[in-house]
Amino acid sequence: MAAAKDPSNLPSLIVIVGPTASGKSHLAAELGAALPGEVISADSVQVYRGFDIGAGKPSEKELSRCPHHLIDIRDPLEPLEAAQFAEAATEKIDEIIRRGKAPIICGGTFLWIRALLFGLAEAPPADQKIRERHRRLVAEEGRPALHSALAQVDAPSAARLHPNDFIRVSRALEVFEIAGRPLSEIQKEHGFREPKYRYRLLQLAWERSAYETRLRQRIQGMLDAGLEAEVEGLLAQGYGESRAMQAIGYKQMYHSLLGKEHQDSPSTTESQKTILDQIVQVTRVFARRQRTWLRDEEVIDVPAALLDDSSARQALIKELQEWF
Repeated sequence: MAAAKDPSNLPSLIVIVGPTASGKSHLAAELGAALPGEVISADSVQVYRGFDIGAGKPSEKELSRCPHHLIDIRDPLEPLEAAQFAEAATEKIDEIIRRGKAPIICGGTFLWIRALLFGLAEAPPADQKIRERHRRLVAEEGRPALHSALAQVDAPSAARLHPNDFIRVSRALEVFEIAGRPLSEIQKEHGFREPKYRYRLLQLAWERSAYETRLRQRIQGMLDAGLEAEVEGLLAQGYGESRAMQAIGYKQMYHSLLGKEHQDSPSTTESQKTILDQIVQVTRVFARRQRTWLRDEEVIDVPAALLDDSSARQALIKELQEWF
């Protein structure tokens, strides 16, 4: 067995994680301006052009504080897989370090972050014939049929994946059909424990009721900014099948628009309240999944008050500068 790498000899990263509206982008921009550093987005929706309001892309003010990378780099119908993200992010990290800056990873797509920090398990390459067969099965019998097929050969992966997540369900089943082994078994052997980087994992810690208020305000702000019109525009461009349309916020608005086509439309106020409540509920579930993932990580809880407290922010910046 190869000796474990000495973390002190690895390139250093800051990784900022957390759910929607927790303040990740704001903190990343503040740190990027002060250290100085550059931000790499690890968000599976921000990579797509046109998915703007619901993706919560950094504001113009945040973008002006320091360089940001891997935002608006893909057409919505051109999927970006975890391995591709890790490769692109690694290139950016190397460039940032060569410039003498601190790389700051910011996002809530934990599979991508895991792929970057620890690499991915070796799995067989894609097989387009198998994928086409899966698409035909879904067209004839629905997505639950494909998920059921996966459950028969790889129960752990099926339990982890939603039946509507065609791309990942298809990939897990594809791996079994090619390799003759469950993807969950391959991933378990990999372990994801040999780090490629020396890193600090930060998350903004909110008191629950304060976060709930902030989340509702954030979602209402997206609705007021024109999320419905944005989704209508994306659908008109043929992006209804984009993976990003399954993201929180977009999915709920998409289904709301579909419902309006088949029934009398409720008032705008009633519709927005329903969508807001739905997005809040789904975000709560997602946040719980994030906390489960973070349970095995050495996370540094940064008080949310730091966002508005310059002295506390300076203390964190000084600590990170010394760490680098």
